[in-house]
Amino acid sequence: MSKFDIIVLGSGPGGYVTAIRASQLGFKTAIIEKESLGGVCLNWGCIPTKALLKSAQVFEYLKHAEDYGLSAKDVDHDFDAVVKRSRGVAEGMSKGVQFLMKKNKIEVINGFGKVKPGKKVEVKSENGDTTEYSADNIIIATGARSRELPSLPQDGEKVIGYREAMSLKKQPKKMIVVGSGAIGMEFAYFYHSMGTEVTVVEYMPNIVPVEDEDISKQLERSFKKSGVKIKTSAEVTKVDTSGDGVKATVKTKKGEEVLEADIVLSAVGIKTNIENIGLEDVGIATDRDKVLVNDYYQTNIPGYYAIGDITPGQALAHVASAEGILCVEKLAGMHVEALDYGNIPGCTYCIPEIASVGLTEKQAKEKGYELKIGKFPFSASGKAKAAGTPDGFVKVIFDAKYGEWLGCHMIGVGVTDMIAEAVVARKLETTGHEVLKAVHPHPTMSEAVMEAVADAYDEVIHL
Repeated sequence: MSKFDIIVLGSGPGGYVTAIRASQLGFKTAIIEKESLGGVCLNWGCIPTKALLKSAQVFEYLKHAEDYGLSAKDVDHDFDAVVKRSRGVAEGMSKGVQFLMKKNKIEVINGFGKVKPGKKVEVKSENGDTTEYSADNIIIATGARSRELPSLPQDGEKVIGYREAMSLKKQPKKMIVVGSGAIGMEFAYFYHSMGTEVTVVEYMPNIVPVEDEDISKQLERSFKKSGVKIKTSAEVTKVDTSGDGVKATVKTKKGEEVLEADIVLSAVGIKTNIENIGLEDVGIATDRDKVLVNDYYQTNIPGYYAIGDITPGQALAHVASAEGILCVEKLAGMHVEALDYGNIPGCTYCIPEIASVGLTEKQAKEKGYELKIGKFPFSASGKAKAAGTPDGFVKVIFDAKYGEWLGCHMIGVGVTDMIAEAVVARKLETTGHEVLKAVHPHPTMSEAVMEAVADAYDEVIHL
C-alpha cells in the first residue's frame, strides 16, 4: 500500500491548488481524479464558458463595427468553430495542470476514489481494478454538478445542464433558460448573441437574485433591450419532450402558459458530489447536502478534511482554492486566520458583467446600519464612453458612523477585473475617506469606484 502525507480527492480548483500548496510545504502528496485534471471549473465551467463568452463579445463588436467608424461586411459566425475554440482552451489549461502536478512532484492517481476508515482511500480504475492508499491526512474536494429539479429532469438532449450547453452539436433556434444565476445569465447572453431566441425563467422576483436590487434591475433592462425575454416570479412546472422540441409549462402570477423551444437549459443551482464516496462508512457528518467542517476544514473525524463546493461556504472556484490553501497551511503548523466569507467577491461574466462584494443595500439596512450610498454611472465615464460601453454603474455602501466599506456592487463591461480593489480595501479596513484620497488614474473604468465613493460623501466632481 502506498503511503502519503496528504491525499486529495478531486482535482478541481480546490483540489489541485490544495495539492500544489501541500507539496510546496513539504508534504508527500497524491491527488485522485476520475476524469480530467482541473475538474468541472477548468474543463466544463469557469474557463471554457469564458472562451464562449469572448467569442460572443467579439461577434457583437463586429456586428456593431459602424459604431466605431469601421466597416465589417457579411459578418457571420461558425457555431462549431466557436465551441471547438472553447474546448481547445479548456484542454490547454488541463495540460497546464498536468505540468504543475509533475513540477510539484504530486502523484496523480486516475480513478474513482472512496474514503475508508483508518485514513485510507480506495481507488477504482476504469478497468474495475481497485487499489488502496493511505495518508496521514485526507482532503475531500469532490465538487458539485448541475442540480436537477423533479419538474425538470435532464435527458442531456432536450433538457440539458451547463455541461451539455457548452458542447452542443447544433445551435438551437429557441432556448429556455431556467434560473438566472451566474450560469443561467452567462449562457443566456452567449446563445442570444449567437442568434438564438432566448427566454429566461426565474422563480424569484428579480434576476440574479443574490445581487443588489439596483444591479438586478439594470441587468434586466440591458437584457430586455437586447431582445432577451425575461419572466420573473415564474416557475417551470413540467416539460413535454415527446415532440420535435420541448414544450415547457410556465406558471406565473398571470396564470399558466406553454413556451416552445428546441432546448431547455436547467441552471437552477448545483448538487454536491458526496454520494458513494464513503462518507457514511467513515462516519463523516453531513447536513443538507454539505459536509460539516470547522474553520480549518476538519470534519468530525480526525484526519479527514473537506473543502470547496461540498462545504457550507460559497460554491465558487476562488473560495475552494482559498479553503484548500488555508487547510494545508494549518496542517503545516503555520499561523492562519479563518476565511472571511463576508468578503468573497462574486462575478457574473455576461455582458454587461456583474461584480460584487459585501452587503447589499437591503442587507445593510436590515443589519441596522446608517448608510452613505454613492453611485457613479459609466455614462459619465470618459473611458466607458470612448470604449462604446456606457451601460452600468458602480454602487458603494458605507457605514455613515465609522466609514466602513460595507459593500460594492458593479455592473458594466470589465467590472469583474475591478472588484478586487474593494475586496483588498475591505480586508485592510479602509474607510471611504481613504479610498477617496487614493488617486485613481484617468481615464480608466476603475476611477468610477473613486467617483462613486465621492458621490457617497457629497464630493463627486463629474456628476
